[in-house]
Order: sequence, then C-alpha cells, then structure tokens
Amino acid sequence: MQIVHPWRDLRRYVEIRLLEALAEADLALRFLDEGLHRNAAGKAFQAWKAALAAAAALARDLMTAKYRGRVATREGAEVELADWVIALMPTGRMWEAARVLRRAYGDEVVLLTALALSLHEVQYNGLDESGVLSKYSSLEQVEEDVREVVERIRKFVEELRRRL
Repeated sequence: MQIVHPWRDLRRYVEIRLLEALAEADLALRFLDEGLHRNAAGKAFQAWKAALAAAAALARDLMTAKYRGRVATREGAEVELADWVIALMPTGRMWEAARVLRRAYGDEVVLLTALALSLHEVQYNGLDESGVLSKYSSLEQVEEDVREVVERIRKFVEELRRRL
C-alpha cells in the first residue's frame, strides 16, 4: 500500500490511515499475547495516531482554521500547514489537534489521545513500580489501557468510515 498525501487525494489518504489504524491495533493485541507490553503500548499509540490523522483529514475545515500558513515538505513542495499536520500528525501536536477535533468528534478524541500519549510514554520509559516517575506501576495497567484503546479505536474507525 503506497502512502498518499492528503493534499493529493484526501479520501484515499483517510482510507489508508484507517487500514493502518486497524493493523496497528491488531499488532498491539498480538504483542500483548506474547507478553511484549512495551511494544504493545507503542503499537496502540501508533494505531491511535493513524486514526487521529484520518479524523483530522475528515475535519479538514477545523484543522485549516487552527493551522494557518504554508510549509515546505521534504520534497520541496509547499503545502498548507494544516495538511502537513494531518499528513504527519506529529506527536507534539497530537494533544492540540485532539482539542481542535473535539468539536467534530466529542470528548472521546481527547480521552483517546491522552491514553495513547500515556502509552507512548510507557513504551519509551517503561514502568515505575513506585508510581512516581510514570503513570504506570504495573503491567496489568498497561495491558488494560492497551485493550481499552484498541477497542475504542475499532469503534472510532467504524464511525469515521460512515463519514467517508
């Protein structure tokens, strides 16, 4: 499957990102089954990142209202900043984008972004059994959040498909 930039074919971009979200979600559960909790957390995060990008593309009007201006791509093309954010959905912009997208999708998008960012953190930093340096002090907590994010992503993807 070849990546299609949102500024070239928005509908195809959304379709690809939704497929990516479901594939990453499935991998998250497979990793959990293998006892690979940090990897599972990372895949759950990637699944949500893809779903969030698809949601942003479908609510492009909200994104263009927030992200004004133009930026150069790696290839040297100049594109709208909103399209660049939609295409890359940088981790550092996910929280902000989710708050913008709340108007189109409700609080669920903010909740899922918070959970996904917490899982992203545990992917890189691991657990802190003392509960001081990490939001997660046990593998059971990680597993519970991975499963919840995956379940909610699947429902969210179906909602986005209905909007296509």
